[in-house]
Amino acid sequence: MEKINTYKILAERGFIYQCTDEVSLVELFGKEIVTAYVGFDITADSLHVGHLLPIMALSWLDRTGHRPIILMGGGTSMVGDPSGRSESRKLLTRDDISRNMEGIRPQVSKFINLRQKGRAIMLDNSEWLMRLNYLNFLRDIGKYFSVNRMLTAESYKSRLEQGLTFMEFNYMIMQAYDFLILNQEQGNKLQMGGQDQWGNIVAGVELIRRVTGTEAYGATIPLLLDPKTGAKFGKTNVGAVWLDKAKTSVYDFYQFWRNIDDQQLHSLLNLFTFLPLIETAYLASLSGNLINRAKEILAYEITALCHSPSEAAQAFLASVRAFGATDPSGIVKSSSAVTKLTGNDALVTFPTVKIKLNVLENATLADLFVLADLVLSKG
Repeated sequence: MEKINTYKILAERGFIYQCTDEVSLVELFGKEIVTAYVGFDITADSLHVGHLLPIMALSWLDRTGHRPIILMGGGTSMVGDPSGRSESRKLLTRDDISRNMEGIRPQVSKFINLRQKGRAIMLDNSEWLMRLNYLNFLRDIGKYFSVNRMLTAESYKSRLEQGLTFMEFNYMIMQAYDFLILNQEQGNKLQMGGQDQWGNIVAGVELIRRVTGTEAYGATIPLLLDPKTGAKFGKTNVGAVWLDKAKTSVYDFYQFWRNIDDQQLHSLLNLFTFLPLIETAYLASLSGNLINRAKEILAYEITALCHSPSEAAQAFLASVRAFGATDPSGIVKSSSAVTKLTGNDALVTFPTVKIKLNVLENATLADLFVLADLVLSKG
């Protein structure tokens, strides 16, 4: 059987917005284990929903035998990325950054296996950026960058009227240098990031070509926006939806996904779950009350990934207790994903749910239905 090309998986599920050389990148994924990285500036001690897209992309690489690198911006976070910002970011101290990294690592570990030697790794770019000699950096790296061309980058153009500091102006060069270091020391050939990172990513691809004479690649991931407000996905009227349960409770996290807009359901199932595309298409085709069943499956799947299956199940049951069970108006048999939230065939409506305390860590949703007196038996 022909091995499925991971780049094609990412493209089919909607992770690819732009690519520097798609034909060559497809070929690369078809012939070798690809090392690819995404950088995260650690401006808080938790990731939020907006970070999940690149993490899911890296998780697909990890699950299909490739080698993801999670690059923590211990150095670049001290400068701040001007992309998508109307004003400068708050400057962080080294202590702030170290504390933030400690909070983020366990969150990333739920998606990407960092324990297996020779596979996925997490690095901190302060390891090389903090050692730089400024004059040497200008002579060795700065000479490859045209100020005129840098100013055409969207991340800079959008800030010129409000004011762009010289410190922020250096960000593109620093990110490109990260890519060069990872290429030389880790064999990294691909950088991925949000679509607003296109200029920075291309700068790294070109720097590698000029310094080493070899090819590297860049791909961006689409930014998700709320179809009603235009705000970045994951932002609510009370702020960001965090992965840290102390900032956003598991229940509120679940409800965020449960209440997404109908027209976003198909793309979010593709991007934020590992369900087969045939199942996501089936779920997205549901109508009437059944679409709420599909949203519950989305909410359960991503909550189980970010927290745990048992916490996701408890959030589901708490939602049923608060709002009542969704009446599916029929029996759904076609999807194994649907079965997770409907028992064997369908879940009927009950006016109240009594949750018992003896819920086991490894209990299935069918077990929980019995424990909660929603059904008499798993049969």
